[in-house]
Amino acid sequence: MPGRWAGGRGAVPALFPEPGQGQGRWEEGPGLPEGRGLDERGAPEEGQEPQEGRGGRGEGQGLSEQRATLDEGEEVPERRPAPDEGQELPERRGLPDEERLARAALTRLVEPGDETVGRWLRRMGPVALWRALTGKDKPPPGATGERLAGCALRAAGVDPVADLALIARCGGRFICPGDLDWPGQLDDLGDARPVGLWVRGRSDVRMWALRSVAVVGARACSDYGAHVAASLGAGLAERGWVVVSGAAHGVDGAAHRGALAAGGATVAVLASGVDVPYPRAHAELIERIAEQGLILAELPPGAHPTRPRFVLRNRVIAALTRGTVVVEAQYRSGSLVTARRAQQLGRSTMGVPGPVTSGLSAGVHELLRGEAVLVTDAAEVAELIGGIGDLAPERRGPLVERDLLDPVTARVLEALSARGGNHLRDVARDSGTGCDEALGRLHELLALGFVERHGDRWELVPPLRRSDGARRGDAPNQGNWVKGLRR
Repeated sequence: MPGRWAGGRGAVPALFPEPGQGQGRWEEGPGLPEGRGLDERGAPEEGQEPQEGRGGRGEGQGLSEQRATLDEGEEVPERRPAPDEGQELPERRGLPDEERLARAALTRLVEPGDETVGRWLRRMGPVALWRALTGKDKPPPGATGERLAGCALRAAGVDPVADLALIARCGGRFICPGDLDWPGQLDDLGDARPVGLWVRGRSDVRMWALRSVAVVGARACSDYGAHVAASLGAGLAERGWVVVSGAAHGVDGAAHRGALAAGGATVAVLASGVDVPYPRAHAELIERIAEQGLILAELPPGAHPTRPRFVLRNRVIAALTRGTVVVEAQYRSGSLVTARRAQQLGRSTMGVPGPVTSGLSAGVHELLRGEAVLVTDAAEVAELIGGIGDLAPERRGPLVERDLLDPVTARVLEALSARGGNHLRDVARDSGTGCDEALGRLHELLALGFVERHGDRWELVPPLRRSDGARRGDAPNQGNWVKGLRR
């Protein structure tokens, strides 16, 4: 087999050399080409490129061949579990291994949403940025000593290969810009774009994000808010939409449960590592989402949430989806941050109204006074963010028989008094028609069951008689009932 570098923390390739990592040995196997040697650390001399099949990283060579073994008796600092012996890391098409390792390492080194880091990353690339922030190369332009000192402290415990192996054992993966399943919507965040996403679940993130909608709202929601969120989640799932939320208490959890109950797709974006369920009370729910949907996080495995990370997480929810629906939110709710970021990104922003006396809906109402659109159910959400022909049903009040009458006949009906009978001449005068036309219209109303004739007087059918003696096929006798209710 090719030679392996057996010094220090061999799980981290030569891309991430650490000070003092030179006490190992080069194991037996084919060496470097003739005329090339090793430096004092046992690594190839500066400027030399490893050759394929010669112990270096050649084209098509996996990460498992870059791992090293420890010298016999050497002590290793306590760190997260390293990959099992011989374990292969999952292959991801679209991005070189060294860039994936660098991005995985950067998720431990920097906080999500740092636009300064994003600007450096865009200009320098992940490998060069990692080396610059950890003191192996010249610092990035504008980097302060305080920032570099903080990065040095975090870099001491970074082991990207172990993180990738750990996420693989959890049934997950790490995706980066350039991967086939990277959701391009996140690129709209510019320099605030995630360095990468840690994922649990089998589905393709990019394909699910193409038809997704966020449902967010108050954690301490009311029964009304929970009911609306669950109905939205189920209704959207039944229409083929992916429901995205943050797995928090209240509206988030209700939306996820609604989608799961309908057998639909749902995505939870966490402010912690994908293997750290938060809130703890939703551990079972998050596991169900991982089995039936997707769990996404910017933070690496084992990372815990903080207050700023929740706010920064919301920008991912806003960018990932085609629209955001807010169900109950107070003035300072983090859900409003998601909605306003969605507006900035050109996404649809919607709100479900609540009682004007409820403080839980005050933030939503303020949002609706701006550019947000009022929605009440899944059909209206789908109409706003869906394609051509994806329309909500027409909403209108109940239809009564008198609505079907033509204007002149309706006017004759209105001319009849609800108390006592009416002579033909009085009906014609009050309706503004001639006697002959009034008589013809009265006979039409008689056939329809609105009026009845007693000698030379015409009367409205009494309300109590609208169903008396009714037989199949008889005309409805609801004229007087409608008139009596003044409808």
